[in-house]
Amino acid sequence: MSTVISQAGIPGAGRIVVKVGSSSITGENEHQLGHLVSALAQLHEGGVEVVLVSSGAIATGLPLLNLNGRPADLATSQAAAAVGQARLMYRYESVFDAFSVTTAQVLLTASDIDDRRHRRQAQQTIDRLLDLRVLPIINENDTVATHEIRFGDNDRLAALTAVLVRADALVLLSDVDALYDRPPQREGSKPLHFVAHDDDLEHIEVSPVTVNGVGTGGAVTKIASARVATEAGIPVLLTSTEHVSNALSGQSIGTWFEARPVLGHELTDTGALQTIESVTHEH
Repeated sequence: MSTVISQAGIPGAGRIVVKVGSSSITGENEHQLGHLVSALAQLHEGGVEVVLVSSGAIATGLPLLNLNGRPADLATSQAAAAVGQARLMYRYESVFDAFSVTTAQVLLTASDIDDRRHRRQAQQTIDRLLDLRVLPIINENDTVATHEIRFGDNDRLAALTAVLVRADALVLLSDVDALYDRPPQREGSKPLHFVAHDDDLEHIEVSPVTVNGVGTGGAVTKIASARVATEAGIPVLLTSTEHVSNALSGQSIGTWFEARPVLGHELTDTGALQTIESVTHEH
């Protein structure tokens, strides 16, 4: 089980996966990319192995192709992703360079994670990058992913990545500062600061999956993804990208999902791969 049992333990984690959504780093929130990189670089400098799962390829590519809104057809979305992924990585590299942090692009598809051999190769590559003090930036390979075979959102990709690399914690960043007991825009809604590993959350009301014009996701996908990680013994912090510096410095913010206690064999490479296999076969 992870040695990180609360937000305070994040700065001392051995390995951490951080996920950021499209709307948090593109468009009017493009300035937040710099704040995100600064916080990640500080964690990296402190000796933590950091993996970033970043959405944003399609959203970055849309204005470059003079397109307004997320395309309805797959081919145009894939074209936007092809253009946008290169620009997105350029932005990340440019900012990380100021902190002398080397980054690497890793593009995965759902079939890569589902295939045992590809999954093992991805795990070994990411492990080696981290050994070399490189910060991997992972995204779904939207250019070749199909509607039928895809992660659907990067929250799930982030959870599976956390299990794959045996992370000590997973941080899900979004536009909302925590999980609420009802849609946060509704009057009287209250944030949940702690979710026990055996809490079924039946007492809360969440909005369905939404498409906000540049990305997909919502509370439903984040809860489901948190469950994947916590069932594998990895705690999850859900908070907003705006608060990333506070989140990664160990302050008590957002919603903390407690990890399930796991057995020793589940923490091995083989155990991690078996966990992923059981999850992917459920979808």
